[in-house]
Amino acid sequence: MEDFIKIATFNFTHEIVVLKHRLEQEDIAYFFENETTLSVAPFYANALGGIRLKIHRNDFETVRKILDELNGPNLKIV
Repeated sequence: MEDFIKIATFNFTHEIVVLKHRLEQEDIAYFFENETTLSVAPFYANALGGIRLKIHRNDFETVRKILDELNGPNLKIV
């Protein structure tokens, strides 16, 4: 896990549903830090720093492209 880096932060669990699907399609290793806690207590988002997407360093460019694709004119997740 030491090779994993934070690439994005989200405030709500519903913001990561489509992103999870895209990452799994591309077979990218990832995890969302604080996801479980904020699904139970969503008002703690600011205190915990949000839901942090962590990926392996080698997947940075691929994930950046996915995030850019999802932040296009048709879908806004971040």
